Formats: sequence, structure tokens, C-alpha cells
Amino acid sequence: MEVLYQDEHIVAVHKPSGLLVHRSWLARKETEFAMQKTRDTVGCHVFTVHRLDRPTSGVLLFAKSSEVARSLSEKFANHEIRKNYWALCRGFVEESGELDYPLKLELDKIADKHVDKDKPAQEAVSRYRPLKQGTMPFPVSRYPSARYTLMELEPVTGRKHQLRRHMAHLRHPIVGDTTHGCRHQNQLFRDQFELQRLWLICKSMSFNHPVTGDWLTIETEIEAEWQQPFAAMGWQWPFKA
Repeated sequence: MEVLYQDEHIVAVHKPSGLLVHRSWLARKETEFAMQKTRDTVGCHVFTVHRLDRPTSGVLLFAKSSEVARSLSEKFANHEIRKNYWALCRGFVEESGELDYPLKLELDKIADKHVDKDKPAQEAVSRYRPLKQGTMPFPVSRYPSARYTLMELEPVTGRKHQLRRHMAHLRHPIVGDTTHGCRHQNQLFRDQFELQRLWLICKSMSFNHPVTGDWLTIETEIEAEWQQPFAAMGWQWPFKA
């Protein structure tokens, strides 16, 4: 588990795609979790204060005490922590924007069986900015080539699968999203790169330190596997986004 930042109060790590944050009875056969791996790496107990979806990689923050965990959890709940994501999306996105599109709660058939299915849609706001556009010379569906945009995304609110659902609403789904995405694009990536993952990473996180009050920005690098689709589009990495 790569440690991105650590002091006596908090620790931030890079969570790989496919790794659960903590134990869940919904995935009882899993034996490895980010929380336990972080604890073993830093040598002390850690407390979860937020989560990344299993297929999402990137910056994951933990607290080293229950008091700091409560403070950070409040910051997340009050939208005081700024999260910056990168995503590879279908098609060309030409302009930046902000999407204010309420989302109905996505329910799990087992875990949420007692939740009110008629609960009104919740406020959901995401900001987005195209960073780079590219084309792959591979046929997909009825098209002779495939077009993509590397996007910078910022969830202002924190709804379940918000970025994935918002990009799908904009008709630019994130590649690798098996629930809200495009199966043709997902199949292309499996065939061409032998990779099956969600192309979404929490690239950085910025907030006031819960103890010192100092403004802190924690960043991570994209995984090496991102360079395969980048190379297919003729992008030289690293590049300035």
C-alpha cells in the first residue's frame, strides 16, 4: 500500500482499483482490504472517514484516532474537502461546466431492502473540465474509430456513484463502468489492452488539516496501465493537463 502522506494524526494512501476499503458482508469471500493493508503498513490502527468505490483508484484518507476521524467525517459531510478526479470518458467533451442533476438513491437489493424506494431524488452537483482529447484507430460499434476525452471531475456533493451517473447523463460515460457505461467501449478496452477496470481515479484531495488547520493537498500519480490507452491515442506521458 503506497503511503502518499502521513503525520501523527492522518494517513493518506493510494488505493488500487478493485480493492475494497473495508470488510463487507456483501463481499464475504474477499480477504484483502485497504483499511487493513494501511494499518499493517503504518503500524497502527486507522479509522475510515470516507470511501472510494471498489473499482475507483486513488487518494484514500484515514484518521489515526477516533477524534480526528469525527472531525474529518464532519468535513466530508459539510463538503469542506475538495476532491479532484480524472476519468477517461467516451466521446469529445468540448467545454467545461457544472451539472446540477438530482439523483435517486441507488439501492442494493440486499443491503437496502428496508430503505424507502420512493425517497425523492437528492441534490447532486458535479463540475467537469476536459483536459485532453484523443482518437484510437479501433472500430467500436458502428464507428470506424473511438474518441475519448480525459476529464477532470469534481463532485461538489457526494452521492453514490455520482460522477459515474453524471457523466452517463451527459452521454459521456466513463470507460469501464459496467453499470452506467457503454458495453462496446468496455469491450474494446478488454480486447485491445487486456484490462478490465473503471478508468476513474481520485487524483488529489485538498482540505484544512483537522488538527493544525493548515491547508493540505495530497496528490497521487495515475497507474502505469493508463499509459496503454494514452499511447494508443498518441499521447506522450507525462503531459501537462
